[in-house]
Amino acid sequence: MGAFAAHGIADPKAQEWLRTGAQYGFMHVLATYAAAGMMQLGARRARFAPALFLPGVALFSGSLYAMALGGPRWLGAVTPIGGLLFLAGWLVLAWAAAEIERS
Repeated sequence: MGAFAAHGIADPKAQEWLRTGAQYGFMHVLATYAAAGMMQLGARRARFAPALFLPGVALFSGSLYAMALGGPRWLGAVTPIGGLLFLAGWLVLAWAAAEIERS
């Protein structure tokens, strides 16, 4: 998506939306892998983080992608819901990290 934003979209705002969606999506897919690693270390609570991160990516990044590609602007109201899911996922990872320390 980053290359498409740089070369396939002329509107600077749409480029920014695509870049932001790609960055946050990539970051939270990596966080999903981190949750899997934490589960391998015995943090059972970490299993809940991907259930928050992945829908967060769909809502946050997906709404930005859709708007950048000409979708309706009301999709911007969906973006913060994805952001809240991201925050909840990070809180779950912190909770899971506390579980590892006690083991």
